[in-house]
Amino acid sequence: MLTRLSRPRTRTLALCAVPVLALFGVAAFAPLPFTLAQPGTTANVLGDDHGTPVISIKGAPTRPTEGELRMTTIVATGPTVDVGIGDVVDSWFRTDRAVLPRNSVYPTGGSEKEIEKHNLEDMRKSQNSAVDAALNYLDKPKNSVDVTLHLADVGGPSAGLFFALGIVDKLDGDGSGGDLTGGRTIAGTGTIQANGTVGAVGGVSLKTQAAHRDGATVFLVPKAECREAGAELPKGLRLIPVTTLKSAVSSLQALEQGREVPSC
Repeated sequence: MLTRLSRPRTRTLALCAVPVLALFGVAAFAPLPFTLAQPGTTANVLGDDHGTPVISIKGAPTRPTEGELRMTTIVATGPTVDVGIGDVVDSWFRTDRAVLPRNSVYPTGGSEKEIEKHNLEDMRKSQNSAVDAALNYLDKPKNSVDVTLHLADVGGPSAGLFFALGIVDKLDGDGSGGDLTGGRTIAGTGTIQANGTVGAVGGVSLKTQAAHRDGATVFLVPKAECREAGAELPKGLRLIPVTTLKSAVSSLQALEQGREVPSC
């Protein structure tokens, strides 16, 4: 009796496996709605970009700076690049790769040129917000200080916090005659609003790797993304959560003075 029951059960399982295997076969060759990302470049906003200062200020005295403030990026496959299941599986097992839903990286859709245009517009808005946030923080009149920001080949809003910190460092340092960086290489990410509010950006676990690769010892991360930033945190890189430009400046001041600094 058991022998008789086992045969049709085996046959049924075998027949069910056929469409399943067929689906895997199709998936192996069909493009999937994902984007693959990896650590990108970093840029010191206190330095130059292709021979041009990233931050140029007129109408107010500036100070020489030491140390670095490095904004971070990720590199992602384009919106029209086909990503197969082999690529996805490979990336899942690597700490220097991430698999992201395509619409989370390219929410606006459209052609590559349209997306590039949108990202550059986001960068322009981010730069304007960074200038406003920094001048508001320093209580300086906007009509007498002219700030120009230059950073080629980078789009999106995630450099906002570091543009603002760079402006603060060039104009006021740590507020006591020293550098806001304390001579360190500080990296991080975060959007910013004119009122100084710092927002989340995504891809932070990849950005921490880019920061560590380029010599950073401290990483400023939007507080809401602490957990993600700590998931693949490189050894020797210290995470500091921030919610506003003021909290970022205060944390860097506390770090330099040896006082307690917030942590994730």
